Amino acid sequence: MRARRIAAVAAGFLLTVGLSAVQGANAQGAAAKATASCEGTYTIVVGGTGSSWNNDGFYGNIQQHVGYPTQIPNGASARAGVNELNRLVRDQRAACPGQHVKMAGYSLGAAVVHVWVTENWQTFDNVNAVLIADPKRQGPPGANGGSVPFGGIVGAPLAGADRFFGNVPVKTICHWDYVCDESAGIWTYPNNHVKNYPEDFNMDHHNDGASEQWYNGAWYPW
Repeated sequence: MRARRIAAVAAGFLLTVGLSAVQGANAQGAAAKATASCEGTYTIVVGGTGSSWNNDGFYGNIQQHVGYPTQIPNGASARAGVNELNRLVRDQRAACPGQHVKMAGYSLGAAVVHVWVTENWQTFDNVNAVLIADPKRQGPPGANGGSVPFGGIVGAPLAGADRFFGNVPVKTICHWDYVCDESAGIWTYPNNHVKNYPEDFNMDHHNDGASEQWYNGAWYPW
């Protein structure tokens, strides 16, 4: 009985991992802006599964919301998100060479930002990242994120956990949530995943240089 229950929850996890607190239209319908102003920080955000470019839950002073296929959380959708994020930030950097870039993602979107940092930190400077409920989060504290047990199903680059961030300041946030911490228990999903980050979606709450971990309400250094 317990095995069937876990299997059912796991199936739901695969279909809805990264479910944003708000959902909207298909992200592929978005037409991205060419460039934003060169003044201040260029803040770009990536929503989770089921979100859209204009309904991803993030708020505050944001210059760009990334549109990518979010309906099925797998390696292909993560790769599409990484490619679009890369295009947008590099177009902005070409237009505004000295501007700082602050990027953030939630769940599937956090995996997108995570992968982007891993792949681009050696060729892109003056950037920092905020990862909220990252399924690729590597413990400790706690355990690895939920993309580890499902890695063989979701595929690369969503699969696995690591901390390959180079010299990019990265802030990770995980609060009693199975998606970013297996030790939280699969029974905490989806309630904690959807409800435990109300203030973290405010991009004005995160500075441009934070390099730290927030885990179950407590601060930890890297």
